[in-house]
Amino acid sequence: MNKAILAQAANEARGLAMDAVHKSNSGHLGLPLGAAEVGAVLFGESLVFDPAKPKWLNRDRFILSAGHGSMFIYSWLHLSGYDLSIEEVSNFRQLHSKTPGHPESFETVGVECTTGPLGQGVGNAVGFALSGKRAAAKYNTADHTIFNHHIVALAGDGCLQEGVAREAAAFAAHNGLDNLILIFDSNDVTLDAMAKVTQSENTAAMWTALGWDVITVDGHDIDAVKDAIEVSKNSDNGKPKFIIARTLIGKGIPEVAGTAKGHGEGGAKFVDAAKKGLGLPEGSHFYVSDEVKAYFSDLKAKRAEAQATWQSTFDAWAAANPELKAELDASQQPLDADTLLKLIPESPADGKAATRNSGGEILNHIAKSVPQIITGSADLFGSTKNYIKDGGDFSAENPLGRNIWFGIREHAMGAICNGIAYDGLFLGSGATFLVFADYCRPSIRLAALSKLPVTYIFTHDSVGVGEDGPTHQPVETVSGLRIIPNLDVIRPGDSEEAAAAFAAAFSRHDGPTLLALTRQDIPNQGSASADTRRQGTLKGGYVLINETGELKTILLATGSEVQWAVNAAKELGEGVRVVSMPCFERFDRQSQSYKDEVLPPSVTKRIAIEAGVTALWWKYVGTEGKIIGIDRFGISAPGNTVFKELGITAESVVAAAK
Repeated sequence: MNKAILAQAANEARGLAMDAVHKSNSGHLGLPLGAAEVGAVLFGESLVFDPAKPKWLNRDRFILSAGHGSMFIYSWLHLSGYDLSIEEVSNFRQLHSKTPGHPESFETVGVECTTGPLGQGVGNAVGFALSGKRAAAKYNTADHTIFNHHIVALAGDGCLQEGVAREAAAFAAHNGLDNLILIFDSNDVTLDAMAKVTQSENTAAMWTALGWDVITVDGHDIDAVKDAIEVSKNSDNGKPKFIIARTLIGKGIPEVAGTAKGHGEGGAKFVDAAKKGLGLPEGSHFYVSDEVKAYFSDLKAKRAEAQATWQSTFDAWAAANPELKAELDASQQPLDADTLLKLIPESPADGKAATRNSGGEILNHIAKSVPQIITGSADLFGSTKNYIKDGGDFSAENPLGRNIWFGIREHAMGAICNGIAYDGLFLGSGATFLVFADYCRPSIRLAALSKLPVTYIFTHDSVGVGEDGPTHQPVETVSGLRIIPNLDVIRPGDSEEAAAAFAAAFSRHDGPTLLALTRQDIPNQGSASADTRRQGTLKGGYVLINETGELKTILLATGSEVQWAVNAAKELGEGVRVVSMPCFERFDRQSQSYKDEVLPPSVTKRIAIEAGVTALWWKYVGTEGKIIGIDRFGISAPGNTVFKELGITAESVVAAAK
């Protein structure tokens, strides 16, 4: 290790952060300045990666959980030789730059995941670590090790105060994720004030109690930081590693260093004097010395050699294990919905089942042929029915297990599933009751924003939950989720629609899918063929029952309310069409000609029924239509009684039509 050049690189990284924040008049200087030596050790010494192959399978994954300190990662990615030019660094937070305000995985090469909402990166890192542990157990052989990388995350007080981080930390320790290293930038400051205003816990004791190995170091001591990381990497003792790096926030700007003002852009007006104090050339901007450039250039060549050595091992492994190689290759390719549908037997036309039950059977049919699918539940496998039979349970002792016991940790479940999806080796899914989507909504939002193929299997989808009452009856939840951009929400109306819902979810590669499934039994709609219902669900909406005469009335429904629309149509007679709308988002993506075919513009007599709030249905029924829904909270009573009391019945549809 060249300690002198790393110290110099740390100061030049500070200079880059100062210049970027000063130029944009926006951003956070505290972490990039305070943790500069940590960055120098990570990117200049300890992390294993190859900037020329940023998606190398066995690279160490670095996650900046404290994403507000984004100039930290942009500086070090640039210095390390990633495809991030000094021009992009200088365009920090500007339109169409590769250096947005917070790190975004789809914008900047070398950024593993989108962070910014505090604590999310900690949960993401746990997901990466789970994926890495499972990959090592699945693909490594006695003769060849192709996965032995580490996950390194950098977090601050804000990350650790958020509940999602605590949930994820407990999960990581319980499941023996000793390939995970979390570095805590401990500077005694939060955004508004000194940290003592809002916290007084013994951090080291708390994390030790959680089951982590804890090391405390001076975060500005390059030797100490390096030793702590190396010890953590070489300790495969079943415990994740927590390094408390004591740092001075805003180090390098004496006017704000060590204070709450040093967290944000408060020190930007002092940068000229600060850069001079760091030994940077007077009047320079976005300066990187020839010595630092040469060091990282040499290091980039050495890292390319290390990757090439691994590639030789990988090639030998592939030749010796063609079946494993084929499985690994398949995990990197998107699945096809029609292919998945062929794996699922048709249900009896006159059958009846809760879609959570049929969903569990469907999941198992798919999982037999798609080994990259893994699933978990927030202590609700018995209710959500998404347990993969013969799949085993993921644990420290069995990292090959396909069933993840998240415990009562919905928020961490969402963030961990995101980490699995970012890693891209397995298809993760998580389950809970639909009403508890609010506990993991921030993670769902980030999955949608980052285009992650995560599947949410959420059951107990309406007032049909019954006796549990309004706290467990998600009247507003489905609509609240539908308004998240790039999230597909599918509420299937029978077992065949459920089959297509699962196929749609696991074949989607550009965003997450949420399945809203019933607890109560609902009838299969056998008047339409299984193929019609499946293909119609893939399109989001379709004609379930055609009119027998001139079309005069269209009844629209979704989920468990499809049956009431069907029953109403029978009573209303000819001229009535029933449209099932399991997924608004998929339907809206269809061509205008298809949408007009299903919902002819000339037919304005339209009635929608759904056991939830009504607001989003107006775009389909129009100003002359009617909506039968629930714009209030539910009632504690048997499910059928609640439906009748709140008017979610075929009789209500008939009355509205007449």
